[in-house]
Amino acid sequence: MAYTTIKKPSDYFNTKLYTGDGTSSRSITGVGFATDMVWLKGRTTTYSHRLVDKLRTGTYPKLLYPNETSAESEDVNNFVSLDSDGFTIGVGNAVNQSGQTYVAWNWLANGSGSSNSDGSITSTVSANTTSGFSIVSYTGTGANATVGHGLGVAPKMIIIKNRIDAVNWEVGHDSIGWTKKLRLNTTDAETVDNGAFNDTAPTSSVFSLGNNGTSNGSGDDMIAYCFADVKGFSKFGSYTGNASLDGTFIYTGFKPSWVIIKRTDVINSWVMFDNKRNGTYGLSGNPRARHLYANTNDPEDSADNYNQVDFVSNGFKLREDNTTINASGGSYIYMAFAEEPLVGDNPATAR
Repeated sequence: MAYTTIKKPSDYFNTKLYTGDGTSSRSITGVGFATDMVWLKGRTTTYSHRLVDKLRTGTYPKLLYPNETSAESEDVNNFVSLDSDGFTIGVGNAVNQSGQTYVAWNWLANGSGSSNSDGSITSTVSANTTSGFSIVSYTGTGANATVGHGLGVAPKMIIIKNRIDAVNWEVGHDSIGWTKKLRLNTTDAETVDNGAFNDTAPTSSVFSLGNNGTSNGSGDDMIAYCFADVKGFSKFGSYTGNASLDGTFIYTGFKPSWVIIKRTDVINSWVMFDNKRNGTYGLSGNPRARHLYANTNDPEDSADNYNQVDFVSNGFKLREDNTTINASGGSYIYMAFAEEPLVGDNPATAR
């Protein structure tokens, strides 16, 4: 019995660390695949997050800023190209300031994509059905609609940005239901809003939109990032905190390489951990204490007594009672990608 079709998760998602040198048109290699989407943040700087993908290109890849409302822009000083084994950056301080450290999270989709007419709006889709990730470009109508996502299974999480207008990022997550939404660039709790996803759960072929300009602006270019559960590779779920140093354990079925956590019942930040940035006291491994916030431009927080998470062979365990990740009775959603599957041809080891 095959437990996962992905033997090596880093062939589909990989975190790359590097140190800036101020050199123009510098290639960052070693990702391990042709990068279709990069989400980048300076660990030691206060510049905003940068996100580029294969569907939003002009002369250079077009930038979006996950912690801002800004419309997309194009800047050779940031990203020059997405390459066969990584990406090329310019001389800008946000991506390549001499002596500063950076983290880049990379996904494999399916290149420049193809037309999809499954929904009432025709979309351009770059979909990787093996890893459950697709990039979807479409033009909004301002009225209830559906959009094809190309995954063949229903996505569990969708992130949408209006590329033209300075508006919030919309996030749908299966664990809060599709009558509600979150906003990636804010600390907002979940809110009820039928204008975002039209109170309708995604299907195996389409996701639904209401009439909000943030997710379906009339005549506006839109981008959506769709994620599905893939056994042994990715998981999008929820948990309840217990305010204990012996915190809640979340089973994913794999040893994580990347986890984002968001409290949904009250205001709180989106907290980001990965397996490449060091743990406590400058050491590698558990507990993972170094974290970034998706909704701010803050540098990496390495406070050892603040947010701590253990990445273990079959999931992650909270090691701090901070309300951002582990309040008593607090409601949280997460997205996680694997370093190694728990079972199969390349099993994770217990730790």
